Order: sequence, then C-alpha cells, then structure tokens
Amino acid sequence: MRLHVSFLSMILSVFVAASACAAAHAQTDVGLSVYGAFTDTVNKNNLNAIDVSPSNAAGGMIEVRHIKSTLFGYEATYSYNRANQVYTAVCSLCAPAVVSADAHEVTGDWVISAHAGNFRPFALAGAGVLLNEPVNGQSLTQSFTTPVYVYGGGLDWGILPHIGLRFQYRGNVHRASDVTTAYSSVSTFTQTAEPMIGAYLRF
Repeated sequence: MRLHVSFLSMILSVFVAASACAAAHAQTDVGLSVYGAFTDTVNKNNLNAIDVSPSNAAGGMIEVRHIKSTLFGYEATYSYNRANQVYTAVCSLCAPAVVSADAHEVTGDWVISAHAGNFRPFALAGAGVLLNEPVNGQSLTQSFTTPVYVYGGGLDWGILPHIGLRFQYRGNVHRASDVTTAYSSVSTFTQTAEPMIGAYLRF
C-alpha cells in the first residue's frame, strides 16, 4: 500500500513540476514590427501575356501572441503596407496599367518555440485573408481579396523583464493581386517575403 502511495506521490510531483516549468516559460505579449514587403513578379502566359510587377514597400504589423508551452502557442496578426501594382501586356500597342493600392492582412498562426535564457527561437505557420484595396479616384480598378498562407520563424530576445526585441522572417503565399479591370484575371500564385524587426511587451 505504501509503495502505491509513494508511486502516486512521485507521479504527482513530476506533474506539478512539469506544470510549473511550463507556466514559468509561458508568455503572452503584444508586438509591433516594421518590415519590407518583396513580392515576386508573375506572368500569365496566353495570347495576351501579362506581367504583374508589385512594387517593394515598407509596412507595419501588430501581433498578439500567447505561448502556453514549448509545442503550443498561437497568435493573431494585422499588417499593412502599400501594394502598388504594374500590369504590362506583351503587345506593341498596350500601355502598362499602374494601380496605387494598399494591402491589409489578417492572419491566425500556430507558433512552436523553445526557451533558453533570454532567447526564444520560434517557428510559425498559419492562414488568413489578404485584402488589396486601390486608392480612390482611379478608373478601371477593383478591390481584391484572397486567402493567404503564412510560414516563418524568428527569435525573441528579452532585454528587460517585460520588454524584448523580435527578429523574424515571414513568407506569404497568395494569388497575385488583380486590382485592375483593364486586363483579364491573372489567377496565379505568388509569394511575398517579409523580413521584420520589432519589439514586444510581455504580460
């Protein structure tokens, strides 16, 4: 009987210690980052081939992240950057269509992380919605909304008890923006690379 009680006590002690360790490494924070958005040029190959050349731009992102344990964490993000587009048809009489636009992105991501001293490396994957909105006053334009798939990774560096720096790279896979009605839909997937640097406030 005493052996069973001792065994149960040992199991309970291990569980309590593991829970305490996970709680010590848990983290809830709000982060602000700036980034560069670099989107690949795509081409629609048909009788009227169209090149879509997005402009590189700077942007900002806010994220709310909760890390519960080493293998379980999640976040919600909102980001904004300019997303001007140049559509060029391969024909001698066709003028390029240039559209000034803004990009708004909302995602939910799963986060895997580890904790080592003041550092927390992490990887993430998720999905969301990307909205490309032309600036007002332009003819032959339209809003364009598409699903976006996110992957990436980075490093949190705690410099004060509740404040740290966040370095990360995020890749976004989505359909090429169709914010002009001057040409037919491109319907081709492309990728946006977003290297980021920012800071976070931990609660």
